[in-house]
Parts: sequence; structure tokens; C-alpha cells
Amino acid sequence: MRLRTLAAIPLVAAAVFGTTAAAWPAATAATPQAPPALTASALAARYAADAQAIGTAQRAAARDGNSQLADALATLRTQHVLFFNPSGQGVAAMVIGNLATATRVAILVPGSDTTLATFFSRGASSPGGGALALAAEARSLEPGARLAIIAWLGYPAPAMLSPGVMTSGDAGQGAQALRPLVIALARHGDQVALLCHSYGSVVCGLAAPHLPVTDIAVFGSPGMDASTVGSLQTGARVWAGRESDDPVRFVPYIRLLGLGFGTDPMSPGFGARIFATGDGGHSGYLDPGTDSLRNLTYIALGDAAAVTR
Repeated sequence: MRLRTLAAIPLVAAAVFGTTAAAWPAATAATPQAPPALTASALAARYAADAQAIGTAQRAAARDGNSQLADALATLRTQHVLFFNPSGQGVAAMVIGNLATATRVAILVPGSDTTLATFFSRGASSPGGGALALAAEARSLEPGARLAIIAWLGYPAPAMLSPGVMTSGDAGQGAQALRPLVIALARHGDQVALLCHSYGSVVCGLAAPHLPVTDIAVFGSPGMDASTVGSLQTGARVWAGRESDDPVRFVPYIRLLGLGFGTDPMSPGFGARIFATGDGGHSGYLDPGTDSLRNLTYIALGDAAAVTR
């Protein structure tokens, strides 16, 4: 079944049965920890504590026979983790780079079907793999840049084939969780960019008003719950990209009875800066060697002039 048909199912149900978004309550996940002081010692203490907590969760998952989650947590345990809580659907944020000395921070906000168990399992289309690809590209494009990258799963991402994927309930939780981290980074003096994939772009759209970020880049977006860049109430540069083979282009860019996320960010009337991508489909934006990865990395670095259109 094509994504266009799948996306239309909840819209048709709403029109026929009078169903609203309130009938599909948002999922639940643990609230991310507040970020520690962005000093070397405070960050080291947080990383050590989270490694211990991840190890405990990994052993529990192995005892329960959940090998996919256990494997993901085994990998996550080797990384620097800014927050972690396995309750409910779970939350985690992985850091690449030195947050204590960074001058720019890029936060990768993932979309639907993302859980702790899939944090690394889909290569560059998963949060962990995508962050590693961005970091490698940044080292290639601008060696020595004081850039940190955060693979952020701070909300209960909806399942792709659930009615919740067409409502903003889960995204609203994500926006509430994302804002305090961005504000803490900005107060530390960092310039922050949000890189938002698929349903993650709804999270970023809801978080955007007056948020201290320099750039918001959405890719494979079903909409930002906004009609124009102006309605986002942000001073950031707003970017949009979509692969030519991405089936998200078939999503109905409308709002109806609480469903849908408004105007296509790629449309001229929305007002975003369009960046070149390629033809890698919905999951290929951060694949090594792609135009989309290069351009998203330049956005992360704050080099707007280097982004190709």
C-alpha cells in the first residue's frame, strides 16, 4: 500500500466518524533529565551515571529475551549519554563531541518508529547512526570545528502505521522536552541548530516560537504544524529538503479535525530555504556521500553560504 493511501486512512476515518485527535491520546515516555552544568566535570559525572543506568537496563532486557533492545543498549552504553530513562517507551540523548567547549551544537530530532531498540539498528537513518554520519562529514568538511552533535530521543515517537502519526500529541510532548535543552545550550553560549527528520519536524515546529536557535532544518517533513515560516515565530533560518523519491510527498498537507500538519515546507508559499538532497528516499538523508548529508552538515556548522540549492 502506498504511503499516500496509508496517510489518508485516519483523515477519512475522521471525516466519516467525526473522530478527533482527542480520541488518540499521546503515548507516554519518561521525561528527560535536565541537562547538567556544561562543564567537563559535570558532564563526565552525568555520562558515568547514565552508563551505569544503561548497563542495568541492558541486563534487564537480556533477561527478558529482548535481544534487539539489549544490543542497542550495549552500543549506547559505550557512548556519552546526556540523559537516559527506559521507562515507558524510553528516552535517551547521545553526544558526539565536547559540549563543554563546543561553540555550535546540532540536535538531531528523529521521527516516527524511533525507540531505544532502534537507536542504532537502521544505520544512518537511526538517531545514533545519523549522528555518527554527521560527525564524520563535519570532520571532513571543517576539521577542527568546535561542533557537538546530539542524537536526541526525548519523546515517545509514534508508530508509522498508527493514527497518532497524523496528530501532534506526541510532537507536543517532544517540543516541551526539547526546549529546556536548547535554552540551556544557548545560555552556555552555544549556537544551536535543529535537524529534524520526518515527524521530528512537527516536534521542531511546535518548539520553534522564540527558541534561541540559529537554524531549523526539516527533511522528509509531513509539515511543521504551521502555515508559513512567519507563523513559526522564529528568527532562525528555516531550511527544507526532500529527496525526489521520498513518498512523504504523497502525505495530504492539510489540517482536518485535528489531523495533519498544514502547509508543505517545500512549497514556495511556506517560505523556507530549500536545500539540495538527492533521490535516496525517506530514509537516506544522512547516508554518507549524499548531497543531503553534506548540506545538513553545513547547516549544523552554521555555514549557510556553503549550502547548495
